[in-house]
Amino acid sequence: MSIGINPLTWVIFSPLIGALILLFLRKSQLKAIRWTALFASLLTLALTIWVVVQFYPSAVGYQLSEDVLWFSILGLDIHYALGVDGLALLMVLLTSFLVPIALLSTWSAVQTQVKSFMIVFLLLEVGMNGVFLAQDMILFYLFWEFTLIPMIFLIGIWGGENRRYAAVKFFIFTLAGSLLMLLAMLYMGNQVGSFALADVMTSSALFRDVQVWLFMAFALAFAIKVPMWPLHTWLPDAHVEAPTAGSVILAGVLLKMGAYGLIRFNLGLFPEASVRFAPWLAGLAVVGILYGAAVAFAQKDMKKLVAYSSVSHLGFVVLGIFAFTDLGLSGAVLQMVNHGISTGALFLIVGMLYERRHSRLMSDFGGVWKIYPIFGGIALISILSSMGLPGLNGFVGEFTILVGSFGSEVLGSIWFTVLAALGVILAALYLLKLFEKVFLGPLADETKKALTPISTREMIILIPLIILMFWIGLYPQFFLDLINPSMHQLSDMLQQVALTVH
Repeated sequence: MSIGINPLTWVIFSPLIGALILLFLRKSQLKAIRWTALFASLLTLALTIWVVVQFYPSAVGYQLSEDVLWFSILGLDIHYALGVDGLALLMVLLTSFLVPIALLSTWSAVQTQVKSFMIVFLLLEVGMNGVFLAQDMILFYLFWEFTLIPMIFLIGIWGGENRRYAAVKFFIFTLAGSLLMLLAMLYMGNQVGSFALADVMTSSALFRDVQVWLFMAFALAFAIKVPMWPLHTWLPDAHVEAPTAGSVILAGVLLKMGAYGLIRFNLGLFPEASVRFAPWLAGLAVVGILYGAAVAFAQKDMKKLVAYSSVSHLGFVVLGIFAFTDLGLSGAVLQMVNHGISTGALFLIVGMLYERRHSRLMSDFGGVWKIYPIFGGIALISILSSMGLPGLNGFVGEFTILVGSFGSEVLGSIWFTVLAALGVILAALYLLKLFEKVFLGPLADETKKALTPISTREMIILIPLIILMFWIGLYPQFFLDLINPSMHQLSDMLQQVALTVH
């Protein structure tokens, strides 16, 4: 297959083609609108698989690169630069996989302004894939900020009762951190004369004296997006008020943009500062693991419980990142994928129950498995996956992170691992509580009347996620082969720097 345009450009902008087609459809053509949006997202998934086929897992560095001078201003070059390594490829694959699933979940959930919703959702996919593939700081920043706009609309227009408050809070938190990151980028670009990541990395000595400040500017933006404790307070509001499809993408992809940024920018551009800050950030990650789990256990709202579980699970990712070991970094990237799959499935399950009962309170359910035995089995697998049961994807990621952090010389203490391991136990408590309250016990008559049969479409939505849970849990090597080369190179560099810093 030969197409003149770089395949990464096709991956980024193919959803835009679908959005443009939707502009010419009448608002009343609901069936055509939904299928056009779904087809556009499936096209992006096909193009992403095409990139996977062309990718050489054993090679280190970026592949399928494209770098052309976009424009110059005041002597500073801004490039349209794209590239993909194992980290970026997995994130794009996750995005392209989750978007059609999320869109398919809206068939019955979104009934107002359907055309606008589909356009906004496809534009969001453009921004997310652009973030992961951009190799110029300004291009990265433009895609990063662009994702704010569709997500604000998704929450603010199609969200719940307090949607405007949640949308504004999400916007303020994210924008505040991003502005500091932009200032840091402008400083670095001015020193180097270019914003291309390749140029900035080869000229890092120019800002070595101020890299602590630059590190903090980038880290704040990414820590808010992850979100790390105590910068997490926007997340529960955004999740609770967002429509189900929005919650799936928020948890599955948007939060990963923060972890991706920590690896790509903080560790890649500021290794010395990363080593100095590693114990502090790992400590905050452990606090987030325990805090998120404890607060999740106290929730009565299913969606809030899953939202706070994200704070806890993403804490494992940050711990793995700042362990600086091969296992820690590879486990962190794999767990980014795992969290998107498992938590995405949980949000979809909660959304399907909400559509029928119009309540997210666990006390309004009970005995659901008696009516939905297959659906209940899928829910149980998703919950066991999220709590890290061996044989499922969550175990592989969390176990690898814990082993990697245990042997980390940079962290210098096993207590990071010991305390983080308590988060695994707490996860079992709040997730099994969720299952017991909703799926077991007596079945109320009102709930029984509300629970209409699970449709074939809804099963089609969930089954691919279940397959991936088992695939990664039983044979993670395909994913690790993509991750390991770039993470091994990064780990070696960081550990060499650690020897000089200490």
